[in-house]
Amino acid sequence: MTSREVHIERIRDAVASGEASRSVLAASWGRCISLYGLDPANAASARVLNHAELDMAREASAKLLYVGRPVVDRLRLLAGAGVCLLWADADGVPLQSWASDADAGDLRRLGLWPGVDWSERSEGTNGIGTCLVEKRPIVIRHDQHFFPREARITCLVAPIFDHMGVLRGALNATIYGGNQEPGWVELLFAAICDAAQEIETEYFHHAFEGSRILSIGGRRGAALIAVDHDEILLGASRTARATLGVNDILIKDGCCVTDLFETDPDDLTGAERGVLRRALTRHRGNVTAAARTLDISLATMKRKMQQHRLHRKM
Repeated sequence: MTSREVHIERIRDAVASGEASRSVLAASWGRCISLYGLDPANAASARVLNHAELDMAREASAKLLYVGRPVVDRLRLLAGAGVCLLWADADGVPLQSWASDADAGDLRRLGLWPGVDWSERSEGTNGIGTCLVEKRPIVIRHDQHFFPREARITCLVAPIFDHMGVLRGALNATIYGGNQEPGWVELLFAAICDAAQEIETEYFHHAFEGSRILSIGGRRGAALIAVDHDEILLGASRTARATLGVNDILIKDGCCVTDLFETDPDDLTGAERGVLRRALTRHRGNVTAAARTLDISLATMKRKMQQHRLHRKM
C-alpha cells in the first residue's frame, strides 16, 4: 500500500477499535467520521471566506487582536525559515498570518493563510480545529492530520480565552520546513503556549482597566480576578473560574472576594481592626496622624487601639 493508503487505514482502524476513548487524536478522528461525516479518502476543497466575511471576522476580534499584537510581534522572530504563525478566531478561521514573504505562494497552496476555514468540521483533525474543540494546547504532527497531506506540516497550537473565560480563538505555529526535530518543536510549542497565556493576561487587564487585579498562583496559568474598591468581584479569568468555582451568575449576583478564600463571616469588630491597622501602617505607627486620617480624636484612637490590642509599630 502507498503511504496515503496506510494513513487512511490507520485512521479507520483506530476509530473502529474504540481507541477514541483513550486517545485525543483518535477521538478527533472519530468526530470527523461519525459527527461531521468526513472521509479521510475524500478531502473536499478548503472553504475560504470572501473579503467581506474576513473583514467581519476581524472586526469581531478587533480588541483582542489589538491587545495581543505586541505579544505576537515578539513571536514574529520565529516566523520565516519554515515557520508560519497564524491567529485564528473561535470558528477556526485565521485572521492574521506571519511568515516569510518568499513562501507566500506555498503557504497559500497549503491553506496557511487568512480566511481559510481550519475548523475540525471543515478540515478534519488539524492543529487549529482540534485545539478549539479540545480547548487545550495541542500538537498535531504531519502524519496525524485526518486528511493525508503531501507536505510535512506540524501544527503547534494554544487556545486563547477572553476575560469572561470564553474561548475566542487560537494561536498557531505551523512548521512547514525541514526542521522538525523534537527539541525545536518543544521549544516552539512552549513559546506559543506562553504567548497565548500572556495575551489572555493582557486582555484581562485591558477589560478591567481601573479595577484591582489579583493574581492567584504562579505566573504560568495564574488565576486572575478583578475586584472593586469594596472587594466585590467584578470578573474572573478561565483559570480562576475553574480554581475558585466562579461563574457568571455568581459575579452578576455579587460576591465578596474574601468569601472565595475564607469561611468565617465578616464582623464589625474585625472590620474596624482592619481599618485601624491600615491607618497605622500607612503612617508608620504615628498614632496622631492615623487618628487625623480616620477623623477621630486621639483619645478615641488610643482607646480603640487598646481594645483591639494594637501597637504603634505595625
